[in-house]
Amino acid sequence: MSLITTILAFVVALGCLIVVHEFGHYLVARACGVKVLRFSVGFGRALWSRRLGRDATEWVIAAFPLGGYVKMVDEREGPVAPEDLPRAFNRQSVWRRIAIVIAGPVANFLLAIALYWFLFVSGVPGIKPVVGPPPSGTPAFVAGFSSGDTLVQIGDEAIATWQDARWILLQYAVKREPVNIKTRTAKGDVNLRRLDLSSLTTADLDSDFLRVLGLVRYRPPLKPVIGEVVPDGAAERAGLQAGDEIVAIDNQRITSWHQLVASVRSHPGTPLTVEVRRAGALIPAISITPATVLEGERTIGRIGAAPRIDPAAFSSFMVEVRYGVFEALAKAVRKTWETSLFSLQMLGKMIVGEVSLKNLSGPITIADYAGQSAQSGLSSYLLFLALISISLGVLNLLPIPLLDGGHLMYYTIEVFKGSPASDRAIEIGQHVGIALLFILMAFALYNDIHRLISG
Repeated sequence: MSLITTILAFVVALGCLIVVHEFGHYLVARACGVKVLRFSVGFGRALWSRRLGRDATEWVIAAFPLGGYVKMVDEREGPVAPEDLPRAFNRQSVWRRIAIVIAGPVANFLLAIALYWFLFVSGVPGIKPVVGPPPSGTPAFVAGFSSGDTLVQIGDEAIATWQDARWILLQYAVKREPVNIKTRTAKGDVNLRRLDLSSLTTADLDSDFLRVLGLVRYRPPLKPVIGEVVPDGAAERAGLQAGDEIVAIDNQRITSWHQLVASVRSHPGTPLTVEVRRAGALIPAISITPATVLEGERTIGRIGAAPRIDPAAFSSFMVEVRYGVFEALAKAVRKTWETSLFSLQMLGKMIVGEVSLKNLSGPITIADYAGQSAQSGLSSYLLFLALISISLGVLNLLPIPLLDGGHLMYYTIEVFKGSPASDRAIEIGQHVGIALLFILMAFALYNDIHRLISG
């Protein structure tokens, strides 16, 4: 993946989300009659600035891009001209201040709704939820799933794609609740399966929990032919090339890509002798050592190679999901609401230790996801933007001083108390807020670095 693509995708995503968030604050502040002095995308030294409008608001792009702010006239932050006193933020009613503060997160939720609506109307590509053979002993095997079964309904939710299935099952998985799943066989018979999720561990949720459950995607048989090698991966270092057919590994005949993957995954850091057919000629002994990679708490091998895929063989397993204008809007609102609630649930479970803090992601991981989604196409990138916009809205509503939610907490106290919180209480809250945000960022950056090291 191109580093330039990753950087550009991250900058565009971050800029879009910051502008939308701060523009929410700006519009409601103006609607409430508050004078805005500066609208800044980023912090620190200004790289570009212009003064526009009746109030000569300064529009700024600053050097440090991880955030932004809207600076309003406020007596607590400096002297205010007498003619501007009625337009000072601190002189507005508590309800107007609440409206201005909450407008930023609301703008992020509205952006997510708009993105989901556009995607649901224009069509979202996906993979049909057809199940492959469940490994023996897994919950899916015990529940009676068979290769070729199509997931039709999970709980009360209809299923159209694997993306739908993963999202709904994740919500049940974090609760460790059993769930009823309706399936349809290749012959058209409908069955009801009860999938037990109680055996899932915190580590399982950190990795591919569907694989742990035994719900693997059905894949048409693939020949063990390499279609692409990852730059500087184990396969490239060993001299493997696109077009190579893997004939045997350690004298064990390989007839499918599935066999190849299973053999590599089970030999992390162990040298393997690979027999390859290249351009019709056999190369009998290429030595390759799979990289050691952490998947949850398990160690697996990986060589950095992708199979050659015949698009025609997979076309029948693809589907495009689209809805009418009004149905799409209802689904977009519901999707945003459910994702917001689930994000809060996950944060709560992290605090009590039911979900690992490894799920916290920092700017490095977000940039990586931005680049991957951008390379996957416009739909994937817009879905990524919607998800990050929701996450930003939820994060800002947390009752942590310095965030919008912290201000809302103070204003809520003011509503019930009848007077603003004391300066001392606000000062203590700011110190606590700084400490909490520093801890969150430290965990997120640690996770980012750990993911880079572990691959």
